[in-house]
Amino acid sequence: MSVNPALKTVRSLYRRALKLSLDWAVQRNLWRGQAVYIRSLFDAKKDIKDPRQQRILFMETEKLLQKFKHPDPYRPPTAPGGSKYERNLPAPDLPPPSSEQVRNL
Repeated sequence: MSVNPALKTVRSLYRRALKLSLDWAVQRNLWRGQAVYIRSLFDAKKDIKDPRQQRILFMETEKLLQKFKHPDPYRPPTAPGGSKYERNLPAPDLPPPSSEQVRNL
């Protein structure tokens, strides 16, 4: 069963909008109000079925996401680009040295 491409785009835009708002309001209790507001904006336009109007809305939403992009977005510490990324890596699992290698030391 395939998913409508417009539905995929809406889901992607909605998710990106929520993540972007979380960059600006790190405290969850403040962010929740913004999340509800974003949901109301998306719900207000959910009945539009015309592909041309949908494309226009998608482009406008993309512009808004670019406009409000945070200059220093939140990254989890252990994620790539985070402050703890690749810190304390486990030691590589190497085979033990052969007896010849040990004798040559």
